[in-house]
Amino acid sequence: MNLRYKRFACGTLLIAGLAVLSAQEKGRNAANSPVWIGTWAASQQIPEPQNALPREALHDVTIRQIVRASLAGAMLRVRLSNAFGTEPLTFTSVHIGRPRSAASAEIVPGSDAALTFSGAPDVTVPAGAEYFSDPIAYPLAALSNLAITFHLDTAPAQQTGHPGSRATSYYLHGNFVSALDLPDAQRVDHWYQIAGVEVEAFPDGACIVALGDSITDGHAATTNGNDRWTDVLAQRLQASAATQDIGVLNEGIGGNHLLTDGLGPNALARFDRDVLAQPGVRWVIILEGINDLGKLAQAGEASAAEHELLRHQIIGAYEQMIARAHTHGIKVIGGTLTPFAESHYYHPDETSEADREEINRWIRTAGHFDAVIDFDQILRDPQRPDRFLPTYDSGDHLHPSPAGYRAMGEAIPLSLFRAVPELTSAF
Repeated sequence: MNLRYKRFACGTLLIAGLAVLSAQEKGRNAANSPVWIGTWAASQQIPEPQNALPREALHDVTIRQIVRASLAGAMLRVRLSNAFGTEPLTFTSVHIGRPRSAASAEIVPGSDAALTFSGAPDVTVPAGAEYFSDPIAYPLAALSNLAITFHLDTAPAQQTGHPGSRATSYYLHGNFVSALDLPDAQRVDHWYQIAGVEVEAFPDGACIVALGDSITDGHAATTNGNDRWTDVLAQRLQASAATQDIGVLNEGIGGNHLLTDGLGPNALARFDRDVLAQPGVRWVIILEGINDLGKLAQAGEASAAEHELLRHQIIGAYEQMIARAHTHGIKVIGGTLTPFAESHYYHPDETSEADREEINRWIRTAGHFDAVIDFDQILRDPQRPDRFLPTYDSGDHLHPSPAGYRAMGEAIPLSLFRAVPELTSAF
């Protein structure tokens, strides 16, 4: 080999070596780069007339709402929603603060901070859209409460919100976004125009989305008590060093169906926004379908063919969601449908119970979901398995009591969430 070629070869090897080192360094940097992870979220819908704020109340109004973080972070951003609005919606000012408690409009002195949007204090959110605030350095502890306060000059023609907040919100005329307290405010147990809070975390962090109906939303849970089964799961994750980097997002809607629109869009229609679009999601727990079964029973006696078709469609909806989640690298955990015999609302018959049992057999069968949480087995009365164990029954024979929700949250194996794939770096 001549000298010139040797020098060329050595130079090539050096450049190649530097390229490899550069790629490795980039990989190390990417592995340590922070990403956005959801710490709180709520599914959006059009509030029913009895749950919407009076239009006259929304002129020159301040609204303060309390949410609970499931995951800690030193930086955060808030997601506002005009998802069902029919015209642009302007927020003239948005602030955050630390409330004295989950049931108080008073914030801790010195905790008030103004959010910005592309550097401005106000933002106009287009119809049908959602909007992130700019990131703000604001340490947020896991399982702590956050007050989100905004001011609107004019009411939206069509409100967007989450009626089943199980949390008290406060509203009054005037701009009081930075006020320490709102003693003259009206109170209502619903959320409006807020969809999520996200924190900056490292790539080994992630979140779980719980997609469901009123049993996930927390009907019969304690107002301002944060005792839904998802809250219990979040508490347990934070109590274990192995899972403290995992948040829980409750995307339940009371009265929701898999197949038809009712209270909120059907689960298939909202799957992209409520599951796939959530930052840092690596698992989804699906507990939905009891309202589809109940609706058929509620409508009166149905034929065997109608029952068979409904079972087929429910299983098809599960298969669709599994396929869509897997496309995005999300593991799908199925929750068995809980007992509802003697439901005051649906009045199911023996055929409806047979439908539930058959669907639960499909959920439990290996090869469908990536894992199964047997909520049915957790809550049912061993002597009468089509009914709740009395201590777990809220009294309507459809929704669990707070003790039932605790049993659900405590029975979920944390081992399901210990292996977290690496996420891409935050933008």
